[in-house]
Amino acid sequence: MFENLSERLERSFKILKGEGKITEINVAETLKDVRKALLDADVNYKVAKQFTDKVKEKALGMNVLTAVKPGQLMVKLVHDELAELMGGTAAEFNISGNPAVILMAGLQGSGKTTFSGKLANMLKNKKGKNPLLVACDVYRPAAIDQLKVLGDQIGINVYSEIESKNPVSIAQNAIAQAKRNNNDVVIVDTAGRLAVDEEMMNEIEAIKNGINPNEILFVVDSMTGQDAVNTAKEFNDRLDFSGVVLTKLDGDTRGGAALSIRTVVNKPIKFVGTGEKMEALDIFHPERMADRILGMGDIVSFVERAQEQYDEEEARRLQKKIAKNQFDFNDFLSQIQQIKKMGNLKDLASMIPGVGKAIKDVDIKDDAFKGIEAIIGSMTPKERSNPDLINSSRRQRIAKGSGVPIQEVNRILKQFETTRKMMHKISKNPMQAMRNIKKRR
Repeated sequence: MFENLSERLERSFKILKGEGKITEINVAETLKDVRKALLDADVNYKVAKQFTDKVKEKALGMNVLTAVKPGQLMVKLVHDELAELMGGTAAEFNISGNPAVILMAGLQGSGKTTFSGKLANMLKNKKGKNPLLVACDVYRPAAIDQLKVLGDQIGINVYSEIESKNPVSIAQNAIAQAKRNNNDVVIVDTAGRLAVDEEMMNEIEAIKNGINPNEILFVVDSMTGQDAVNTAKEFNDRLDFSGVVLTKLDGDTRGGAALSIRTVVNKPIKFVGTGEKMEALDIFHPERMADRILGMGDIVSFVERAQEQYDEEEARRLQKKIAKNQFDFNDFLSQIQQIKKMGNLKDLASMIPGVGKAIKDVDIKDDAFKGIEAIIGSMTPKERSNPDLINSSRRQRIAKGSGVPIQEVNRILKQFETTRKMMHKISKNPMQAMRNIKKRR
């Protein structure tokens, strides 16, 4: 996500850093290169020009030319303007009401159905809500089945009327049922088309008028680039939607939609989808996205994701086991599963300042732990609880059972033992352990 833009912006700032003297000319040259980088990322031309004009005006107004570190000041100005371009601060999401009604809109293939499931999952697990999913796509044969599969996966009911072809009455009946069953949020998934057409617009407008939703979310595939912005404008002209959802931001996208859409339609981006898993949904924070675009990482989001998987009771239990040097493969497997729940591994790593650039050419797959899980899965319960039991013959059996070479089993066991010893030392004397680590460096 935004890798090419990040690299281009970094090169642009080097124009300033490499100069012995900062002048109005090389500031203009830097911003010309920034504008090219934005255009290459598929940002709307008018938005890109307006952006660099604002940065230039602020730079000259703040006497960037006479600043002690003008390069750093320019980075800050670009960062602040990027955040402002994308909305400044995270937008509010209105789920008040009994029930609150959320209407999805967008083209076919934009990810509306998957996002509906992700949003329901987020509201259930993070907000303590009791959502109801509503299948109002009466044209695509698999749409209802897809929503039901997602509902089963996350433990949320799905309302559908197989025989009905009237999405307005389906949505109204679903809201009535939600009131009877104490569902406090109703999420209405609607039909999409391959392109904007009058029939589609009339239908989604009729649903809007029939249910009076709290929120209308326009779901857009961020990989469609500038087309996404044009489609958003057409939908907004008819629906006056309340917010935008960008899906597939984990893909090979240039990011132009995220940077343009807020300005063109004057509506906030509220959520971003960053993977296939039901947990892969984030509230959109413009400041944090600006950090990531400029290679500063996003440690706040990283910590938030970790806290979501953090179990205080489990942490206390684990701390006691580490102190007694009893950390075992059951604990190791549990930690791996918690990390996996946090989301896409490369996306997670890129949130750590300085790491994103270092791993940009590294292929980190989501199944990176697959081999380790297979090895642990091939151990007996006794071996998992007592790693010291694993002798040469047991290693041979584990290698055969997991389908990996014996060398791989030996490597994992050695790493595990090293990690266990280090954690035990740190738990006994944290300060001394840190001093020893620094000495080795």
